[in-house]
Amino acid sequence: MRRLLVVDLFSGAGGFSRGFEDSGFFMTRIAIDCDRSAARSFKTNFPQAAVLAENIKDIDGSDIRYLCGCSPEIVIGSPPCEPFTGANPRRERDPLDRLYKDPMGTLTLDFIRIVGELKPRIFVMENVPAIMDGPLKQALITEFRAAGFSKVFFNVLRAEDYGTPSHRKRVFISNVEIRPRPRRKRVTVEEALRNLPPPGLVEIPNHDPVPLSDRKLRRIAAIRRGRALYYYEGATRRLPNYIKLDPRRVAPTVLGSSRFIHPYENRLLTVREQARLMGFPDDHVFLGGRDEQFNQVGEAVPPPLAKAIALYLVERYLR
Repeated sequence: MRRLLVVDLFSGAGGFSRGFEDSGFFMTRIAIDCDRSAARSFKTNFPQAAVLAENIKDIDGSDIRYLCGCSPEIVIGSPPCEPFTGANPRRERDPLDRLYKDPMGTLTLDFIRIVGELKPRIFVMENVPAIMDGPLKQALITEFRAAGFSKVFFNVLRAEDYGTPSHRKRVFISNVEIRPRPRRKRVTVEEALRNLPPPGLVEIPNHDPVPLSDRKLRRIAAIRRGRALYYYEGATRRLPNYIKLDPRRVAPTVLGSSRFIHPYENRLLTVREQARLMGFPDDHVFLGGRDEQFNQVGEAVPPPLAKAIALYLVERYLR
């Protein structure tokens, strides 16, 4: 079976594409992300892809067809979740304003616009489940139908059920139903971090130690596993940061702003260690400053979950 061509919108550093390519059935031809560091990371990891560091509002389907040389069969992507997530204390109060008024929220409409222009066999759009709040779900159905897709499915999946060593509940909106079979066993923090040498001693990409003040180191040393050093107010709940990980469990949700404390050592995890908690292989590199690297990891679709979706699509719809 030849590899099916993929377009990755809001591609970030390539977690979604990593899973699809690792399935063995797909090849990403075009990736688009306005974050230049993320776009550089994507190009480094997928040298065969044309990577556009552009605002998606300036791109249309004809641009993508020209670069592909044909119409892609699969369009995947992860528009920004900040307008919708309960972790954002500044999100719009009215759910519809999150989609139609918030400038970042309207980027979801650009995903739908491009999908409508390209008419791929399958599209898959990832976001937080809160994108279905109140009237938002029906609004998205209406927008996708206007783009030419009569069937829209809201597939809610948990990354830890598919080999990702961290919790992550996300919805994958698509024109087909997606129900990959969960794995029987979950991967723990201890299993994910096993065999990594101490930070900075060996040339493993993105495995440099994260500097901390003496005062913060003393505070970290006093935290028990499963507890956090800080809490901040989101739109709907208090959220922890600087969590000391329990080695026998999956990690909490990895976010761009989240930092985790090593379960056995009084230090923060490196970018590489957090990437392992998202299921990235060690040869997947992240470019830019340290905070940019953490953001690229935390904002990605976990590759093991993306791979499970890709294999399901091949088995169920693309044979």
